[in-house]
Amino acid sequence: MSALPADMTVIEIESPGGPEMLKPARRPMPRPGAGEVLIAVAAAGVNRPDLMQRKGGYPPPPGASDIPGLEVAGKIIEIGLGVHHLKVGDEVCALLAGGGYASHCVAPAPQTLPVPKGLSMVEAAALPETFFTVWTNLFDRGRLIQGESVLIHGGTSGIGTTAIQLARAFGASAIFATAGSAEKCRACETLGATRGIDHKREDFVEVVKQATGGRGVDVILDMVGGDYMQRNINTLAMEGRLVQIAFLHGAKVEVNFMPVMQRRLTVTGSTVRPRSVEQKAAIAGPLHRQVWPLLEQGKVKPVIFRTFPLRDASEAHRLMESSAHIGKIVLTV
Repeated sequence: MSALPADMTVIEIESPGGPEMLKPARRPMPRPGAGEVLIAVAAAGVNRPDLMQRKGGYPPPPGASDIPGLEVAGKIIEIGLGVHHLKVGDEVCALLAGGGYASHCVAPAPQTLPVPKGLSMVEAAALPETFFTVWTNLFDRGRLIQGESVLIHGGTSGIGTTAIQLARAFGASAIFATAGSAEKCRACETLGATRGIDHKREDFVEVVKQATGGRGVDVILDMVGGDYMQRNINTLAMEGRLVQIAFLHGAKVEVNFMPVMQRRLTVTGSTVRPRSVEQKAAIAGPLHRQVWPLLEQGKVKPVIFRTFPLRDASEAHRLMESSAHIGKIVLTV
């Protein structure tokens, strides 16, 4: 095997601020430690937490790279001690705590999964962050099962397009998804939503209550928070579960929790990035066993809106901030 170069191309955050703060730079080539692999990156997914980190609002966990990027796909070029189920040359995608906007990155082996058969590197790079997040929140915490109904906010986001498809694949009886235009609502329905709800023109509480005969939905997956919190609680059926994964409208709000007691509701939520390698491995196993076959059979597919060369990461961030996209934005190396 040829010797590794001494350094690599990365995208740094020069200082907290707008997309123009993302700048190409050179950094020393990282080396994998025990239980890690070194990946030559072919593509890296762009996610909302990357934007928050760039603005200075979401620092990387202790010990994580300061380079943004939470998911990549590429080829393993070096393995650390104790890694036995992966080998040099394997094509993989990986969930990271940081470091994805680079030509090379180190990933914990338990968070590294094979590229599903039939998927490109760009498609594979769009999997880890969204699929780990949706799996652990919608199915582990939300306990969504076959025959139940679900409301997914942000239906055309990477999280939303993934959640709609997985809810459909696992037999949800009704899937409602909010989006910001009629076109985006139709996109949600094409992916498997029973009804797209234009949140700029329609009240999702009324639409869901009318469609369910006043019952409401069993599970809500929400990244909006703020003024949605009370409305979400009002939309849940008896024994319903609200799963919060972000707070685009703010985390502090006054809420009447009486319906939580009266209808025996569960309000929960989680983040994935700060979790330990062991905790992320506990998500990776079921995801690989239960979802990777669906990807390989074409029953579920990441929705790619646009790709940008790594050097144009700032343009990718501008596009995501515009919310004009449907699905994932991916950087190519």
